[in-house]
Amino acid sequence: MGEIGFRCKITPGSHKGGIFPPEGVLNLTGEMKAVSGAPTLTREIFLTRTLLGWGGLFFLTLLFFLSACTRIQLPEATGVQTGLASWYGADFHGRPTSSQEIFDMYDLTAAHRTLPFGTRVMVTNLKNGKSVVVRINDRGPFVRGRIIDLSYAAAKAIDMVIDGVVPVRLEVLEMGRGDKAALQREMRPRRTEEIKGKLAVQVGAFVQRSNAQRLAAELRRRGFKKVVIVEYKTRQAVYYRVRVLCRNRSAAEKTAARLAQAGYTPIIFGY
Repeated sequence: MGEIGFRCKITPGSHKGGIFPPEGVLNLTGEMKAVSGAPTLTREIFLTRTLLGWGGLFFLTLLFFLSACTRIQLPEATGVQTGLASWYGADFHGRPTSSQEIFDMYDLTAAHRTLPFGTRVMVTNLKNGKSVVVRINDRGPFVRGRIIDLSYAAAKAIDMVIDGVVPVRLEVLEMGRGDKAALQREMRPRRTEEIKGKLAVQVGAFVQRSNAQRLAAELRRRGFKKVVIVEYKTRQAVYYRVRVLCRNRSAAEKTAARLAQAGYTPIIFGY
């Protein structure tokens, strides 16, 4: 069964996406820092002008351009991309996305420039090793150097809300069809299936097993039962998800509320 964030409610009003929103949500999107260390070409340009003329300068410039192009990673071709991630939230909450789906800052979604709508992507924060699966339903980011724009829920799941912009690794898990109408039809049956099935509350996902084991032990010490570590294998890596199994929707919501009060970021999934 597809793993899509479950829609639930713990405070007055309905909150979508399965992640429990904190009170007083603020848009803390950080500013991207300038990248230093660009190579100085003064000497090369001088030699080129002197020995080869302006034709040589053009040729040298073309070589640098082609060299840079070969380092650009296209997720459609390789399935993996690295770069900077940012996030967006309250300022766009309730507005239509590029796919015409209404943006919900509590859904696990993201914006990407080229991946088809509906594509599922594993996003790993390279600063702390935390991972989250998101669904592409928007276009962006349109800031140089950034490769993905996460919803508030996704950003909180990998602990990047305060940082604003962090280095990430993207791995394409399932390519979407890109059809806007199909995207809307695709989402409805998945939500219906989740309501009828068993649920689990995910507390964290890691690329290092030791981090997952540490979190699981901590949850057990806090009195949470049925804490399990679920391995999720892809073509590129193995991810370790820490989850609390629940017998039904009511139990999942209570567990998630308890986890949120303890300072964790719970996300409800069907299994």
